[in-house]
Amino acid sequence: MYVAICQIELRIPSAHSLKEKRQVVKSILDRLKNRNLSVAETGLQDFHQRAEIGFSMVSNDKNVAENISRNIVDFIEDHYPVEIVSAQMEIH
Repeated sequence: MYVAICQIELRIPSAHSLKEKRQVVKSILDRLKNRNLSVAETGLQDFHQRAEIGFSMVSNDKNVAENISRNIVDFIEDHYPVEIVSAQMEIH
């Protein structure tokens, strides 16, 4: 069994208030929850153009866990008005 953990720091240049930021973050979290991931906003809650989200998943194949994690990061960057500042992945 393998557990993938990923922490992503986002920049949301279009957010001019915490309310606008939370709309983007909530949309991302809702979409990721539909992919059977455990996901949450994990930091930077008081900054209107920055966000930190984390997700985790379990797999029986290390390569599958790694590929899904990378695909999630790409999905966020491709489908939302955000910039990925950093993405840290661990697989145990």
